Amino acid sequence: MPYPEAAATMERLAGEIRSGAPELVWLLEHPPLYTAGASARDGDLLDPRFPVFRSPRGGQYTYHGPGQRVAYVMLDLSARRQDVRAFVAALEDWIIGALAEFSVRGERREDRVGVWIDRTAPGGPRREDKIAAIGVRLRRWVSFHGVALNVESDLSHFGGIVPCGVTAPEFGVTSLVDLGLPATLDDADAALRQSFHEVFGPTISAAPPPLSKETAP
Repeated sequence: MPYPEAAATMERLAGEIRSGAPELVWLLEHPPLYTAGASARDGDLLDPRFPVFRSPRGGQYTYHGPGQRVAYVMLDLSARRQDVRAFVAALEDWIIGALAEFSVRGERREDRVGVWIDRTAPGGPRREDKIAAIGVRLRRWVSFHGVALNVESDLSHFGGIVPCGVTAPEFGVTSLVDLGLPATLDDADAALRQSFHEVFGPTISAAPPPLSKETAP
């Protein structure tokens, strides 16, 4: 789905949830693009080879594209726990649990939001790669935006930005396929659903939400 349509529809759905509509986790895939979060620095856009969109979510620059599962998480935290830090930690736990379904150990870092894979070789220099980015926004305690899990992404496309503003050379990006796992988006969805049940509670299947009237073709 093109990013502008997704962003407009999220705004509408978040408003409906504030008025009592059911919560929603929306799994989708974008064409290649970059988004700049609320803290994005102009210098972190190195090569605008794809369209760039400003986003009200937290965080800096990130890449979205084919082979990456984007999960937009629209939850009513006023009915759950009104704690932003705890919510972000729960999103990280969600991804970590999904990765465990593939026997992959995902880890959180206190100074870097997202989920990381320690790829330091014995006796070698430190190396950690991010496999999932997190950027959320809350409005009247309803969340929107969410997470992006690299499943079979073209990792070279991250070269147009400084991903999430992390410049240290020992930090990179990875995906399930890059880790040697022949995973598909369907595989990732099944793992995400199972882990979501464990962290946030049960879900029901739903049809994709209709696009906002402002953006529908």
